[in-house]
Amino acid sequence: MAKELVEVAAKAGADAVKFQTFRADRLVSGNAPKADYQRRSCGGDESQYAMLKKLELGEEAHAELITHCKLHGIQFLSTPFDAESVDLLGGTLDLPTIKIPSGEITNAPLLLKIASLGKPVIMSTGMCTLADVEAALGVLAFGFTCPGAHPGVAGFEAAYASSEGQQSLREKVILLHCTTEYPAPFAEVNLRAMDTLASAFGLAVGFSDHTEGVAIPVAAAARGAVVVEKHFTLDRSLPGPDHKASLEPDELCEMVKAIRQVEIALGSGRKVPAPSEIKNAAVARKSIVAARDIREGEAYCSDNLCIKRPGSGLSPLRYWDVVGRRAARNYAKDEVIEL
Repeated sequence: MAKELVEVAAKAGADAVKFQTFRADRLVSGNAPKADYQRRSCGGDESQYAMLKKLELGEEAHAELITHCKLHGIQFLSTPFDAESVDLLGGTLDLPTIKIPSGEITNAPLLLKIASLGKPVIMSTGMCTLADVEAALGVLAFGFTCPGAHPGVAGFEAAYASSEGQQSLREKVILLHCTTEYPAPFAEVNLRAMDTLASAFGLAVGFSDHTEGVAIPVAAAARGAVVVEKHFTLDRSLPGPDHKASLEPDELCEMVKAIRQVEIALGSGRKVPAPSEIKNAAVARKSIVAARDIREGEAYCSDNLCIKRPGSGLSPLRYWDVVGRRAARNYAKDEVIEL
């Protein structure tokens, strides 16, 4: 099924397909409760541990999926939830980028271990305040710039405040705005928080989406998201905690297509005529023309001038330059006036 998901993502035109790397016994205690959405999807009889234990992917499966991704021309990514998984992804498998999930943003030891790899990081910020995000960025800045130093809150704050720390964050970190609910209510998405993150931290910003449908991730792309993350599945009726809040293959294709169109449509921001529209100016705009037949020597006035298409003649902006002058020749009705 994982291989089929890779193929679906590649066919849809996604840049990367992301998995999760964890060992249930390192991620969750035996008595940890399920989230409400997990109980709704999977029932409340089994524990969160038992549910997650069935979803583990081993090291051999990771290697096989990486090979499968290369075969289909799509990047393999994964999210580590424990130190050993960081070693696997960043060390053994040498992935170029590490994804940090929202739930681990306060896990300073894990963040520090990830930063010690020196690799680019994509970090989701669901359930966070700006202070939470700043604290996490301080840990990353410390890990990027102070290898071997003794960690601690004071060191994290100093690293975050330093020019070297800020430079390392700009070079290596993308923040994803996120609402951690499955599905996320539209009224609680708060896409404008992307702008707040970008302004507060001066970093590239994207969006990790848990809403139903494709409208919100496409809107995020239009607001400048450099990364869009979205759950997808082969079939929303499959058993498991996240399927009901995921896109099916056709919807994934629709979302990627729409985002690609938005990427192109955003353009440079310069307000100039597009090459394709220049030829239409003569058709859509207007010129100063004769409202009726005009004799040579007759003075131009509001009675004998009007504004009509095409726009190939004298611009209506020159109307007051024309009024009061005398016609240099005879004009037939609707003929473009010349100076």
